[in-house]
Amino acid sequence: MATMTHNCPLYISVLCLLLLMRAQPVRAASKAIVCEPITVPMCKGIGYNLTYTPNQFNHDTQDEVGLEVHQFWPLVRIHCSPDLLFFLCSMYTPICIPDYRKPLPPCRSVCDRAKRGCSPLMSQYGFEWPERMSCEGLPELGDADRLCMDRNSSDATTLSPGPAFPPKPTSKAPHRNPARRRPPLLPKPHHSQYHHQDCEQRGCRCRHPLVSVKTEARSLYGRGIHTGPVENCAQPCHQPFFTPDEHAFTSLWIGLWSILCFVSTLTTVVTFLIDRDRFSYPELPIVYLAACYLFISLGYMVRLAAGHERVACSEDGGHVLYDASGPAGLCTLVFLLVYFFGMAGAIWWVVLSLTWFLAAGMKWGNEAIAGYSQYFHLAAWLVPSIKTIAVLALSAADGDPVAGICYVGNQSVESLRGFVLAPLVVYLFTGSLFLLAGFVSLFRIRSVIKQGGTKTDKLEKLMLRLGLFTVLYTVPAAVVVACLVYEQHLRPQWDRGLSCSCQAERERLGLGPDHAIFMLKYFMSLVVGITSGVWVWSGKTLESWRRFLGRCCCSCPCWGHKPSSASVYSEASTSLTTRTGLLPSQSEHKSLSHPSV
Repeated sequence: MATMTHNCPLYISVLCLLLLMRAQPVRAASKAIVCEPITVPMCKGIGYNLTYTPNQFNHDTQDEVGLEVHQFWPLVRIHCSPDLLFFLCSMYTPICIPDYRKPLPPCRSVCDRAKRGCSPLMSQYGFEWPERMSCEGLPELGDADRLCMDRNSSDATTLSPGPAFPPKPTSKAPHRNPARRRPPLLPKPHHSQYHHQDCEQRGCRCRHPLVSVKTEARSLYGRGIHTGPVENCAQPCHQPFFTPDEHAFTSLWIGLWSILCFVSTLTTVVTFLIDRDRFSYPELPIVYLAACYLFISLGYMVRLAAGHERVACSEDGGHVLYDASGPAGLCTLVFLLVYFFGMAGAIWWVVLSLTWFLAAGMKWGNEAIAGYSQYFHLAAWLVPSIKTIAVLALSAADGDPVAGICYVGNQSVESLRGFVLAPLVVYLFTGSLFLLAGFVSLFRIRSVIKQGGTKTDKLEKLMLRLGLFTVLYTVPAAVVVACLVYEQHLRPQWDRGLSCSCQAERERLGLGPDHAIFMLKYFMSLVVGITSGVWVWSGKTLESWRRFLGRCCCSCPCWGHKPSSASVYSEASTSLTTRTGLLPSQSEHKSLSHPSV
């Protein structure tokens, strides 16, 4: 049922529910009663712990019960009647008492109260109270022949049921005080989750673990901070839906991948610095992409060294940061490293795709492409700078209660969509188009070369490495976008769940984010930096380091001094442009000379 409420508004869910309530008449169960713990999520903590199957609807397992009873969740959620949840659970998961082997249905009064509260809502949509939920067949409270179960109306939040045991039948029984005729209730389960003090007050409010900022002493007072519908209510420092063990695993997970990303990208960048002649367009943007992820991983490592609270939380540690402030400016520093270089890396991916398209599809040489390098740098550094300044000016940078970093959109869905999700979708789509066009051109050229009888080994090697790197970027980038879509779509529901339901209800109904999806998002955000070294993982890299170390060791003859090898693209491109018969005079933008350095 949770899926239905995620995908359509609540009133649509109610309509869907009413359509599903066309059912067969109730048939009596014939199997012997065997008590078993309640496993239906909606009925856990209802006030008793044991039930039995088959029930009166002939559900043989609790899995079948859960599939049907959860169809009523929209009605329960809108609180059309405080008795509805107890009534549904007592019908679908009837109480089982080991020493009492007879069925113990809900009393008719419970059904009447639930029907009185919810039937008008159903009538608005042209539906009637379902026949299988008819109140007429249920026993009356105080019936001497048929025992029934009522809920404790004096404590509406505990939902503690009990069998309505009538007094001993005597001729004077009907004239006794009604208060004395009401039977004692079963003892309340001591381990029931509904005994949590936070569940004693219904409605939306700034309940624990949320932090109230209603006093003027709070820096967030009057700034429009809200959680769900509750104003002046801030999120806690750590994500309240996750356990301490999950938070500890998050720190370990992010620390591991950020360190691996740092090592891989540092190797790529240093290899470029010691042998710059080896790298030319169109593969040079890979180096800048790796450099961006080097700084991104550095931002995560700053968070790892400083700690979650010092980066993403207020000075007193009470709530998460709602702007890029904080002790020693660590929040601003981490935000700049992760956001600015993250957006710059995405643009360098587009530049990489564009240059590959110009080389493969338009037959541009590396010198011609390099002539536009200033425009590539302008786009890759200016656009993220403008977005970063806009985020800081709007105070949209905030703390991430899961990862403990500072980013944008952690507390504002609008900022997440405008500054993160939309740009990433545009960059991924644009780069994929250029890549697709480049691959089509490469395949055509390969066919032309093969028809001429020339070997295409170098070109096929280029296409293989190009395809591998494409997959290693586009797949993680697409997964990150999917995780962000999931987050922005469900976060309003998570915030409302924090302010409008207690912890017991959230746990019972399964409200809250999936920890695994967040871990996947952080992993995919860093794995691109790890795989960026694919382009330099070759024997040529070992040769470059050998020559570098040789120069550092007083030019020892044993190291040798071989000239730098040409790049894979340069070798393939020479054969490519020669076989296609393109002359330099055909275009002033195309160059056929490729240095073999």
